[in-house]
Amino acid sequence: MSTPLVRAFFVGRALAEAIGEQVENTFTNALSDLGKFDAEQRERLRQFTEQVMERAAREEALATHGSSSAKTDGSSFATNDLQATIDDLRAETARLRSELQRYRTRSS
Repeated sequence: MSTPLVRAFFVGRALAEAIGEQVENTFTNALSDLGKFDAEQRERLRQFTEQVMERAAREEALATHGSSSAKTDGSSFATNDLQATIDDLRAETARLRSELQRYRTRSS
């Protein structure tokens, strides 16, 4: 008479333990996968940051390559080059102003 009840108890207990182990394994695997994913994303971000910094350094080196030789020859050349650029921009601004003035007088 008590045999089926005892058997049901042990079957229920075994079932609960098996389900608990499965949940624990699934949870552990999910956390492990999440940890791997996080580590991979951090590594990808680190590599991306390195690539960006290397690219910026290359572009900076290319941009300053010509001016670095000018700076070694003397800082006055670099200043003259900058002054020439400023003069060119001022001349372009003056030309555009005169063109705009001519356009306005023709339109009136």
